[in-house]
Amino acid sequence: MRIIFDLRNVGLGNNGGSLTLIKSANALQELGNEVYMIDSMKNQHTWTVLKVPHIVIRKEKQIPDSDAIIATGYKSVGTTVNAPSRCGIKVHWLRAWELWQGSENWIVKKVLTQPTLKIVNSICLQNKLKQHGFESHIIRPGNDFEDLYPTGNRDNKTVVLGGLYHTRHTTKRSDWVLKVGMVLKNKYNNIRLHMFGANKNLNNLIVDKYVSQPNISQKNKFFNEVDIFLSPTCLEGLHIVPQEAMLTECSVVSTNAEMSGTQDYIIHGVTGYMSENNLKSFTHYVELLYNKPDMRKHMGENARVKIRTLGNRKENMQKLAAFLEQKKGV
Repeated sequence: MRIIFDLRNVGLGNNGGSLTLIKSANALQELGNEVYMIDSMKNQHTWTVLKVPHIVIRKEKQIPDSDAIIATGYKSVGTTVNAPSRCGIKVHWLRAWELWQGSENWIVKKVLTQPTLKIVNSICLQNKLKQHGFESHIIRPGNDFEDLYPTGNRDNKTVVLGGLYHTRHTTKRSDWVLKVGMVLKNKYNNIRLHMFGANKNLNNLIVDKYVSQPNISQKNKFFNEVDIFLSPTCLEGLHIVPQEAMLTECSVVSTNAEMSGTQDYIIHGVTGYMSENNLKSFTHYVELLYNKPDMRKHMGENARVKIRTLGNRKENMQKLAAFLEQKKGV
């Protein structure tokens, strides 16, 4: 198939969303598809090599012919819908509930009502669309099983809490991670707190170790040092970071927030804990895991098995290509 990812008014930068798109495009091409990324600006992503053509569009005639054109963010839906008919079916792959772009009412009226086939990456996004009367099809991006795996570095002498440090979006709730770390470190002597993020430095006395912009091998090392990964975020599509931790057999505590982005893989008490959507309950479940090393180990093992059932990148991109092929003929 010939497939276009429409990045106009969205762009590529050093963030998880761009990384997912690039790896998806690369995987689709490796599967034998002809893939293009069209954009309104230069590719600013430096973490991973993009292996498909990236075309900055100045005139409509520069847009390649295709079987399907996919909007990659809310701001590219308009350009996708208005793309020439030779671009094939018009698709929107929703990967987040982008409240930072506008209100929920704006999303429904200006984005969801556009005439696109709607793909989502998670259960919570599919449920969100259903609330507003829109059907969608789940296709997840998949994970890199070969890069994230257990190395046997954990011990029960020191219990390491892990978390993402993110200041751009308060919905990531990095402050919850810091507060839990402070409470439990004041209560127990053998707790450490490790965090990673995009900031170059982190001067916080609660954090014992901080890793800035880790590459995949550094991430694997980071997660293998963590006993309990804290995921309190409340505005995700499919939250990737806990999945990465789980592939290393790290136990995870999330919340039951509507958009926690963990409903696809956290089975409460089996593959992780899903607390109530408040700090007190979240702290309780982290402390519960602290006091149960056997449960941490058991959950971690279950967690890796669960994430592997969601498929790798090529398996999921095969599903995407098959979906587009089916819809092309309708």
